[in-house]
Amino acid sequence: MDYFPSSKHRHFFPTIYFSKTARKVGELSNVVTALKQWEFASKSSTELLQLLQDPSTDAELRSLAAEELESTSNGLISSANALKTSLIPVHPFANFSCLLEIRPGAGGSEAALFAGDLLRMYQAFCKRHNLRSTILKLEDAKTTGTGSDNEIQEVVLEIEREGAYGLLRCEAGVHRVQRVPTTETKGRTHTSAVSVLILPNFPSDGKEELGQDSFNDPGSDYYIEPKDVRTDVMRARGAGGQHVNTTDSAVRLTHLPTNTVVAMQDSRSQPKNREKAWRLLRAKIAQARREAREEEKARMRVNVVGVGKMGRGDKIRTYNWSQQRVTDHRSGITLHHLDDIIQGGDSLDKVMDSVRIWLSDRDLESLIADEDAAVT
Repeated sequence: MDYFPSSKHRHFFPTIYFSKTARKVGELSNVVTALKQWEFASKSSTELLQLLQDPSTDAELRSLAAEELESTSNGLISSANALKTSLIPVHPFANFSCLLEIRPGAGGSEAALFAGDLLRMYQAFCKRHNLRSTILKLEDAKTTGTGSDNEIQEVVLEIEREGAYGLLRCEAGVHRVQRVPTTETKGRTHTSAVSVLILPNFPSDGKEELGQDSFNDPGSDYYIEPKDVRTDVMRARGAGGQHVNTTDSAVRLTHLPTNTVVAMQDSRSQPKNREKAWRLLRAKIAQARREAREEEKARMRVNVVGVGKMGRGDKIRTYNWSQQRVTDHRSGITLHHLDDIIQGGDSLDKVMDSVRIWLSDRDLESLIADEDAAVT
């Protein structure tokens, strides 16, 4: 039997099957590689211990074995951590590109200014890592008529690279800033907060990565019933421009069951704004459905074994200007390199790496809790 279709019929073949299979093989190969490395390190460690415990081992060989045992023990710990990480199921959105949404919270204009700082931080991070980033939506205070163009009300940054969601999901949550605002005349430190949301960025038709009927299957996270969405068109707001206040180019979508609202007016074209709005709405609904399931499982784990998780509404990180300090409240890491972090430098990588390790540990705890709950 010919398992490879001829070029005449190749476009009918389900390439999504090969894509998913190749990805699964890659995940399993990571487990196999990590297991082999752990077995090798474990075997080497055992052999060295036997040499040290053997009274017939001469002094020179014993000395060499003792030196080798230290590096081998470190390798065993490293391979054990790699094996642990490889066994954790990959997040279902991990391989997607992503949308990074930033919104100011408590703190008024200072929060809006800090939202701009975070936008530039992530743009610098993306540039340093050769990640293509594009502003999908930007509303500043000048656009809404409430302040200057440095005060961001909402921004959505599209990061177009496979795996960007898995790379940046550690940034979701409330970022707190403590500093003296430029408008403060008495030198008092103010505390403000900004919310960062990481959303999966799905293909336009859902077929390439999600499967042939993902957007049309009512059982899918990606499905939205069209009748559940109210569409409003309006004239764009802003300080001026050829399309502002002259054509009904702005689009607002409201998902009625969840009251999720998405508005888009960045393009002069209503169809383009509509397409962008649907992408953002679909991402928000899918993320919300996924988080709802994770939160329900987390509540069950707390009841069974006391294993919980932080939600996106929790304070995850503090940026203290006077102390030049950044503390992540999940991993516990504290660095006094605030300038480098806010510029998207290497110190930001260190913070994010520590959080990814923390996330892996929590995922492993959850996996063990699920297994224990299944046994009982």
